[in-house]
Amino acid sequence: MVVAGARPFLSVIVPVYNGGEAFVDCLQALTRSAFKDWELIVVNDGSQDRSAEVATVFGATLLHTGGRVGPGAARNQGAKVAQGKYVCFIDADCEVHPDTLGNLAKVLRQRPEVEAVFGSYDDAPKAHNFVAQFKNLMHHYVHQSSAEHSTSFWAGCGAVRRSTFFALGGFDTARYPRPCIEDIDLGYRLAQRGGQILLAKHVQVKHHKAWTLKSLIKTDILDRGVPWTRLLLANGSGLANDLNLSLPSRLSVVTVFTLIAVGMTSIFNPHLLGLALLGIGVLLGLNWEIYVFFYQKRGSFFALQSIGMHWLYYFYSGLAFILGHIWHWQSAWKSETAHRLRVYLSSILPPTYRAYFPKIYTTP
Repeated sequence: MVVAGARPFLSVIVPVYNGGEAFVDCLQALTRSAFKDWELIVVNDGSQDRSAEVATVFGATLLHTGGRVGPGAARNQGAKVAQGKYVCFIDADCEVHPDTLGNLAKVLRQRPEVEAVFGSYDDAPKAHNFVAQFKNLMHHYVHQSSAEHSTSFWAGCGAVRRSTFFALGGFDTARYPRPCIEDIDLGYRLAQRGGQILLAKHVQVKHHKAWTLKSLIKTDILDRGVPWTRLLLANGSGLANDLNLSLPSRLSVVTVFTLIAVGMTSIFNPHLLGLALLGIGVLLGLNWEIYVFFYQKRGSFFALQSIGMHWLYYFYSGLAFILGHIWHWQSAWKSETAHRLRVYLSSILPPTYRAYFPKIYTTP
């Protein structure tokens, strides 16, 4: 790590809650980094295991949140004591490669106009169960096949200029108090200010999370799809063609729902089965490259399994999109109704009542 007394280039911030063995591997991997100009800050987010002791053993600057407040708030706390020019966020269940930090620093030094850089999972996730392999490989594929310039950000392995991070107010913990899309939101706010965000495809980490089908669907709907939809609608930014929001992905969602409708209708009208076959062909065509990728990485049986899993993903992503719109419109309606009530009360209550109704009284 950086020489004592010198200001590091990177401040590596790792939020942890009951990190277990994955956290040990995370810190061990960091110590094997070829790049040395960095400091390590671990923020213990109310862990009940030995995570705090482990961090001390590895020589980290250890902070405590005083209870579980979520990774966004923990990262914000770590950034406040960071000395580096850039704050670099690494998840506690991610294992950097020996060249990860060096590759990250090289990009930042060669591209000083860039405000933030993030990478991706590698193609060799630690967990071997099918769902975990599928999820991590899909993440790897999406990041590796997306455009270099992004409007998003990823805090699993990403760095932001420290001054820029504070200018943005850090992660929005009021809106996202639990693990959610706080990093995507940070990226959108940075992009809206005109800041450049780079997706560096050679900056990679190994993910340890052993996803199950239940945890994956729950997270993708409630912590990703729904809040991401609401964020896009709230910002008026439409459907950005970035990462998981690419045009083929959106068309695939529509095709899956169309295929379901056609399949149900074909029970009463068998002539529609041909249309169902056409829909299957469209889905295969839109996603052929990723299915070839799955085949190249894990073989034919895994690829065939992945096709069904991928279509399931498109189905519940569409549900999340619909739920996101419903909740957004519901919030907007409540806000408009409250505004009209305030205006009405302002018109009938005398000004002397202002002190008694500060939250509802407003000048029309």
